[in-house]
Amino acid sequence: MLKAYYDLMSQPSRAVYIFLKKTKIPFQECPVALRKGEHRGEEYTKINPFQLVPTIDHGGFKLTESVAILRYLCREFPVPDHWYPKDSKLQARVDEYLAWQHGNTRLNCAMFFQHKFLIPLMTGAEVNEGKVRHFQGRMETVLDQLENIWLKDRLFIAGDQITLADLLAACELEQPSMGGYDVRQGRPVLNDWFDRVKEKLQPEYDEAHFMVYKVTNMFKGQVPSKM
Repeated sequence: MLKAYYDLMSQPSRAVYIFLKKTKIPFQECPVALRKGEHRGEEYTKINPFQLVPTIDHGGFKLTESVAILRYLCREFPVPDHWYPKDSKLQARVDEYLAWQHGNTRLNCAMFFQHKFLIPLMTGAEVNEGKVRHFQGRMETVLDQLENIWLKDRLFIAGDQITLADLLAACELEQPSMGGYDVRQGRPVLNDWFDRVKEKLQPEYDEAHFMVYKVTNMFKGQVPSKM
């Protein structure tokens, strides 16, 4: 039996969770509560020495890193080819985005959210407005590139069908909403793409993003202690 360790407040965890549910791969759910520090515990550190989520354990074969996990699942299980096409050129288009996203979509959306909301919430410190502006600027550059380069004349990031690239991108782009930033605003191409992706991934998408939606709607980007 495949075991999946995750926390749905983690963007890559949500991507793996949605993929497993959407493709109907049987798995044992193993939630890891980041807010409680369970990822730093001795038991979980034996599973993932980096103390991060997600992780999978497939019959004793443990694998970390969401991109590696998703590619592995596409090889090991009979999932639809569009997720990670066997055709070399189509697969390369997916890989192109996956290689780019770490230092762009993932880094900048996550750092904006952390400095705007998570770090002040966890530490009680004042929001560092300089860092928020810095990462917001970098994030907006990424959003412009998604709008004008990656999605130019394409329905999805890697072509005409949804792939792992879209799944990972959408989960990352939800994170800034908890910091009060709507990535769709003023970006019609990105907005339409988001609608297409969510439609393809329902109802699993909303299930995985339940807590993200709750935090977004409850706090409107304001750190609770400041309200």
